[in-house]
Amino acid sequence: MTQTPAARHYSEQQAGSLKTGDQLLLPDGERTAEIQQAELESDDFGTPALVLASLSGGGTVRIAAGSTVKVVDASPDAVTQLPVPENHAEEADSAPAAPAVVVPPLPAIPPAVSGPGAEELALIPALQGTPESVVEGVAQAHPDSVGVLLLADKLAKGINFKSGSCLKDLSDLAHELFIALKDPDGSLAVADLLNVLPFDGNPGRWASVEASLALSSYICHQDGQEARAGVYEKLLRSPETQETDPFKSRMNAKVRQRSLNEPNLYDKEIFRSIDNSNHEAEREWRLLRLESLLFLRAHGGSETVGLGELQRRISNELEAVRI
Repeated sequence: MTQTPAARHYSEQQAGSLKTGDQLLLPDGERTAEIQQAELESDDFGTPALVLASLSGGGTVRIAAGSTVKVVDASPDAVTQLPVPENHAEEADSAPAAPAVVVPPLPAIPPAVSGPGAEELALIPALQGTPESVVEGVAQAHPDSVGVLLLADKLAKGINFKSGSCLKDLSDLAHELFIALKDPDGSLAVADLLNVLPFDGNPGRWASVEASLALSSYICHQDGQEARAGVYEKLLRSPETQETDPFKSRMNAKVRQRSLNEPNLYDKEIFRSIDNSNHEAEREWRLLRLESLLFLRAHGGSETVGLGELQRRISNELEAVRI
């Protein structure tokens, strides 16, 4: 029901941060209405452009995403809302309702996850020696593995944690140890060189850390180290807690949930490789699919893929790439 704004206090906020329950001052500047649902639409370039605010009394208000709007201040100091005069209520009831726009519901937004505390981080073993000595140790444990030796030779020149290519080599080495050589301990030792690195805002470098954390989470779950797996999962989601702007945080959550619900599992590429009898290409695409599945597993699944299905598919992919 719309109400008159007399004797009310208002606060200004960005349209993109509107939420269900907000009492919005309508464009006529004389009435307010409760928002039943707010949906954010982007333009063709993916930039947030328009907010569709469905009103509890019917109808939808269209607001530019960057606009500033007024909502009724819900703080204790705000003046108590006045009742609607009877004649105004009759006028409101007799007025034709604006045509309603059917808007799909917003995807579920995962709750913010705080980073692990000191006690949790202690579950990750402290580095023994230098990063280079860890790599040298796994190379000595697998002298017949060409893949491990090639990566170890590149990393032996010096490990630079600010180098994206160096981080990628470490992540590849951790995956090679677990996937091809079935060495979870060696894999975790290498992965932990990456796992303790904070998110520095660079998506390229973080992709290698992210893949390492997802792999480590899976290994620990398989080994019954649930608490340690949980630490890796919190670290994996740490970038989600760094955005303080409510509008950007909401947009990021929406994009993130969509990527979890619609992961790229490289089906077309794998089927094409099978049709062409290109086993090497098929394995490479399956490794990428495995990374996507491990990422989903570390997030606890999604709205479209549950943990049971993920576990089954990860096992299938591991079997396929280990042959």
